[in-house]
Amino acid sequence: MNQVGETTARALLRRLAVEQAECRVPSLTAAIVREGRLAWFGARGFHDSAGEGDSRVPTVDTQYRLGSITKSMVATVVMRLRDEGRLDLLDPLAKHLPDTPFGEVNIAQLLSHTGGLTAEPPTSWWERTAGLPSDELLALLGPEHTKHRPGRRFHYSNLGFALLGELITRLRGVPWLRAVQQEVLDPLGMTATTERPRAPHATGYAVHPWADVVLPEPEHDAAAMAPAGQLWSTTADLARWAAFVAGDTGGVLSPATLAEMREPATVDDGDAWTSGYGLGLQLTRHAGRRLAGHTGSMPGFLATVWADPADQVGVLFMANTTSGLTYTLLTDLLDILDEHEPRLPRQWRPAPADPALLALTGLWHWGPKPYSLRLLPDGGLALTPVGGAGRASRFVPQDDGTWLGLDGYYAGETLRVAADHLDINTFIFTRDPYDPDAPVPGGVTDWHA
Repeated sequence: MNQVGETTARALLRRLAVEQAECRVPSLTAAIVREGRLAWFGARGFHDSAGEGDSRVPTVDTQYRLGSITKSMVATVVMRLRDEGRLDLLDPLAKHLPDTPFGEVNIAQLLSHTGGLTAEPPTSWWERTAGLPSDELLALLGPEHTKHRPGRRFHYSNLGFALLGELITRLRGVPWLRAVQQEVLDPLGMTATTERPRAPHATGYAVHPWADVVLPEPEHDAAAMAPAGQLWSTTADLARWAAFVAGDTGGVLSPATLAEMREPATVDDGDAWTSGYGLGLQLTRHAGRRLAGHTGSMPGFLATVWADPADQVGVLFMANTTSGLTYTLLTDLLDILDEHEPRLPRQWRPAPADPALLALTGLWHWGPKPYSLRLLPDGGLALTPVGGAGRASRFVPQDDGTWLGLDGYYAGETLRVAADHLDINTFIFTRDPYDPDAPVPGGVTDWHA
């Protein structure tokens, strides 16, 4: 099964073994995905402490509970609804769910946990008790369950994703889970991902903090709260999900929509963000990587999956313990992979170029500041400040002859090309600094000492 070298596999397994032993995890599995394929799998412990035979050792087909990784799959269906025109991300919730007190919160805010809703539903401890049907949960909600002004800040809300599940149910006319299965799981071949556990599956345990004994955790149907963390899955299926997040969409979403989900909608406060949230996807930075995925936690289970679209690599773990893992396990596994088997960059090859576009390349100036314009292999343009500091953006051609900004300061803005200048949303770039013959040259009429 392993597609890594023996030395690499040993180093990865040792890191996994240290985590399982020192954190006292009943069982722990981990995997690395490269370019859509399961490249390495490791497992330690026994998924059911009632026995110690080989049948108790977890495999890639042993189910664990995903917890909040479920949210990303729910979000994928919401984005499909958006792409079909069934909803807009700026739609207020009242447009689709008029029977809630959160009508002003929009769909994008629910997806990014910026709607200000309470973290947990006003029920008994929902993770450890049987859930309520949607109509009973909705009847319990009131204005007091708004904790922050919508859009003000990130505030994780399990309740918000329960409402997104109900949104899917009403717009699709089928239960949210059926929509997830038909539109996401089945097309991706994730047939071992289910609402409730099926054999073979791990038993969820709480490990005593002061003794080496375990307590089985409860498992139940969360009903209306199920979209927040109900699903069970296997290492093999979660590896396919990692490949999806990395960009192998299988036709479930367009690459552009998946990229939109991976964009940071909100980030942790700081000079440079290290973690944040997109649209149904958690985000983190590590060692130059921008990772997208999700963590998951339910009584007796922990799971996490990360994917790096730039490197086409994914990493995941699944464990049957309520708490105790360090959560640096996955980034450590990536570091080991990079140390032992760094990915080689793609070979450079010459590419044909449109002479008209080739003539655009070279040095341009925004006022006195020099910029370089480079033709990219895919036919796009990259505008980059000379010296590194400044507004850099990539542009892609449009049918009307203009260019659309993809990222940076000019994301979404229009670049228009004239014979002697570039116009980016009224900012004029000229071949010479402040060319007096260009429109709006800046008022400089003569350079002098």
